[in-house]
Amino acid sequence: MTHARGFTLLELLVAVAIFALTGAMAYTGLQQVLDQQDSTEQQAQRLSDLQKAYRIMQRDLEQLAVRGIRNEFGDNVAALVGGSGFTGVEFSRTGYANPAGFLRSDIQRVAYVPDQTTLLRRTWRVLDRSQDSLPDEQVLVEDMSRFGLRFLDSTGTWQDSWPPQQAQLAGTVNSDDLPRAIEVSVELEDMGVLRWLFLVPDAASVTTQAGAAGTATETGSETDNTAGGDNLQNAIEEATQ
Repeated sequence: MTHARGFTLLELLVAVAIFALTGAMAYTGLQQVLDQQDSTEQQAQRLSDLQKAYRIMQRDLEQLAVRGIRNEFGDNVAALVGGSGFTGVEFSRTGYANPAGFLRSDIQRVAYVPDQTTLLRRTWRVLDRSQDSLPDEQVLVEDMSRFGLRFLDSTGTWQDSWPPQQAQLAGTVNSDDLPRAIEVSVELEDMGVLRWLFLVPDAASVTTQAGAAGTATETGSETDNTAGGDNLQNAIEEATQ
């Protein structure tokens, strides 16, 4: 009579050990895949948020309006102010949607203000503010370590503040003056420094009209306008490098 032979205890222990090792390896590989997927989704969401912030800035800065305001202290503020004691930028823009047809202006006051590690977009529902006019706030960028601005003037020179500090010291500030371009630099903890360049259409249209007028007059005026356009182009190329 033949007796059936089973597994010994040692063989069972070896089989269990091999199964446990295979399961551990499979779990580690699966965990790595899940971690990579989570990291990819976070990076995609981060990029989407930055693209949204860029589009909002572009929409605002490309609709600048020459409209100064009175702040909550009763002081007159230029159409655009930035730098020189103001850590962000504040300006008036057109295109303030009014679907309900309220009796109000289509110009809105907007500010971009860094607040520790975030960049805030503030908007006011009125232009000339009183002391109870509180802004609405929207977080645009998170995990930010630095926020900077530069403004390109009519000579093609980059200024760290607007109105330019030289004009402020000389007392020749024109509140209706707008820069020709604005460079925004955002330093992020995870992506380094991002530089966004926005052209100001109103300033660009004035330059085009000046160039056309120069062509119709003497050669000297045409040369000066061409030089101004070259300065603008050179400044933009320098900023994008």
